[in-house]
Amino acid sequence: MGLVTAVTWLFTALVGVYLLYLWLRGGLRQATKVTRFPVTLMFSHPVLAVSALASWVTFLLTGGRAWAWTACAVLGAATLLGFTMFTRWLGAGRHARGTENRLPLVAVLLHGLAGVTTFVLVLLTASVARLQ
Repeated sequence: MGLVTAVTWLFTALVGVYLLYLWLRGGLRQATKVTRFPVTLMFSHPVLAVSALASWVTFLLTGGRAWAWTACAVLGAATLLGFTMFTRWLGAGRHARGTENRLPLVAVLLHGLAGVTTFVLVLLTASVARLQ
């Protein structure tokens, strides 16, 4: 189950990198002025997710339960930041401005669904690892 989680996580990361690329391509200078996504939020979400992935890989290599729970906690924080961005993106509506209004719906939904799936898999795997 740990490897399935890692594959799901990598898919989520690839779509996330694509979304970050689109956001940056819209112009970081423009984004800092007229976006609903603060730069801190846009960069702390992936930094936390990559840190959690590093903890997960360490768990897979060592089998240490603490690494699985660390990955779960850090990924939980990244998930909350992602949910914050999603709600801001939904709230843009007819007042949308900045680069986030050009993000493709399919990519946003894929990233969100894959991210939630990854978090659930990490939580389940960490729970099972605790019992062993």
